Amino acid sequence: MTLRLVLLVVYSAGLVALGLFLSRRVRRASDFLVAGRSLSSGLVFTTFLAANIGAGSTVGAAGIGYEYGLSAWWWVGSAGLGSLILANLVGPRIWRLARRHDLATMGDFLEYRYSAGVRGIVAALLWAGTLAILAGQLIAMATILEIAAGLPRWQGVAAGGAVVMAYFAAGGLWTAARVNAVQLAVMAAGFILALGVALAGMGGWAGLGAELAASRPPAFRSVTGIGMPGILAYVVILVPSFIVSPGLVQKLFGARDERAVRLGINANAACLLAFAFVPALVGMIAYARFPNLDNPELALPTVMLEMLPAWIGLLALAAILSAELSTCDAILFMLSTSLSVDLYKRFVAPDADDGRILAVSRAAAVAGGVLAIGLAIVLESIIAALTVFYGLMAVALFVPVLMGLYSRVPTARTAVWTIGASLTATLAAHAATGGAGYGILTPYAIGIVCGLAWMAARTWIVDRPSGAGTPS
Repeated sequence: MTLRLVLLVVYSAGLVALGLFLSRRVRRASDFLVAGRSLSSGLVFTTFLAANIGAGSTVGAAGIGYEYGLSAWWWVGSAGLGSLILANLVGPRIWRLARRHDLATMGDFLEYRYSAGVRGIVAALLWAGTLAILAGQLIAMATILEIAAGLPRWQGVAAGGAVVMAYFAAGGLWTAARVNAVQLAVMAAGFILALGVALAGMGGWAGLGAELAASRPPAFRSVTGIGMPGILAYVVILVPSFIVSPGLVQKLFGARDERAVRLGINANAACLLAFAFVPALVGMIAYARFPNLDNPELALPTVMLEMLPAWIGLLALAAILSAELSTCDAILFMLSTSLSVDLYKRFVAPDADDGRILAVSRAAAVAGGVLAIGLAIVLESIIAALTVFYGLMAVALFVPVLMGLYSRVPTARTAVWTIGASLTATLAAHAATGGAGYGILTPYAIGIVCGLAWMAARTWIVDRPSGAGTPS
């Protein structure tokens, strides 16, 4: 066993121990699901940011930077833009509804606004999509552990899944929000130091630009280098996803007041907009020094191992591991609450007591983790896995959630038809164009536009005669 692996095991064991210690305070389902609605703005900030910096925004985004340069900013930057909208428009409004009507999940909101049927459809869709994104996180962890510590991929997947299941299943959001604060501190130190040392080794931005000038066009060093179609592809998938993500919305339900929602999520957004440059620059540095990598997603671990002093490389490795673990617990949060509240309590055991819901939530987190481990062994690409989830969530949820939040006119039947129309249009456009879309409109953009058009038309023609007002 290598020294790196020993230290990572010790760090992981420390996180599990902290999670188990904190979980002693979790005695009710509300503690597990919404942290007793007690999260301060600081805890909202740390749990949001830790959840949002994961495999896609580190290993995956660095891989995009390796291929396309500084315009990889849009992968994480789009998440920051979506977070700004969530913090200032959607979040406070849906928090007020959650507080007033005791909503704990996105499914609770969908049933409150539409019907139990809409809740069930969305919960089933999310289970499929959420497993894909959790598998993507586990793939990233396994890739890092394989390169840095020589651990076979399947062992890395299993080890990462076991760690996050252990501390999250014990305490849910109450535990995760506090463990995330530790993980975020490690992430900040590791990524900032790693980028600073690697960029200095290239002679700064000027030195990096000079080295890239001989092999890559100027667009590689521009934040708009991928062009409008490429930018729009990221914006359409990621901005809506970070506005209506069930895991993030459920985290904000745990805020103690509306001020905590605004301050915490805005701070998270600001950090995401700044952090978006980090993986893009790391990818560019990796291309300048190692232009023949077989897999672009090896860019970040290669820089970490080949260009950094051993102690900084180890800290960067711990930062990456923290990023993946913190996002995994956010995903398990979606899986466990979706199954225990949206499916089990609503459709299987409506009379289940608080203790039973807590037990089912914990069991669902373990079950979801085990299934994702199996899926991670099959999938090959981190970005491919994440795109499945983000695309599905944006297309299925964006229009029904926002329209339902700001108007009482659309009915449950209209919401169901809108979800169907959006998904059908997306799949049809993808099949007809081989995933390319039409001009600047990607299949996901086409799906959202068609869903919006369908809901607007049906609301105006069918629903409006009998509906009026906005949710209260």
